[in-house]
Amino acid sequence: MTARQQWSVVLGVLVALGCALYAATHFLGNELFPVAVGMDAPPITAKTIDAPPAGRTLADYKGRVVILNIWATWCQPCRTEMPSMEKLYKEFAPQGLEIVAVSIDDAGADQTIRDFVKEFGLTFTILHDPAAETARRYQVTGYPESFVIGREGTIRRKVFAATDWSSETNRALIRELLGSSTASR
Repeated sequence: MTARQQWSVVLGVLVALGCALYAATHFLGNELFPVAVGMDAPPITAKTIDAPPAGRTLADYKGRVVILNIWATWCQPCRTEMPSMEKLYKEFAPQGLEIVAVSIDDAGADQTIRDFVKEFGLTFTILHDPAAETARRYQVTGYPESFVIGREGTIRRKVFAATDWSSETNRALIRELLGSSTASR
């Protein structure tokens, strides 16, 4: 075998490996690279429930501490945790906290979501993602699931179920991320 033929074989093997790597990351990306604490938050795209709806992305909240909550109106644990999220938001929004709650309710459920928001008196950002792209990108395994994202865009905490967001543990985390350990209690 000539040197030229050997290099052709090597090049062919490298191309095959490159194609296999591309295919693996494209089709198995979630399994190969799980969303975890310490990694950059994946991007989101969802719409407001206003008429007309406006698109929002995670980049719209750059530089703020964000709690990204993925939920649905039919989810009982979601209904349980929303009042404590509102309480946390009212306390820390002036210091830079943003809560972005992305509903994965079916398309056409905007009025149902608006009724939910009114029922609970929610004042934080509510978005709608009927295709559940956000849930896929964040590899959500159940609802609600929340991600606390630091100002730099890194996931700092992952919460797999409803939680009491007004608990001292959660408030302390938010105070720490906001850089205001002496914030009101």
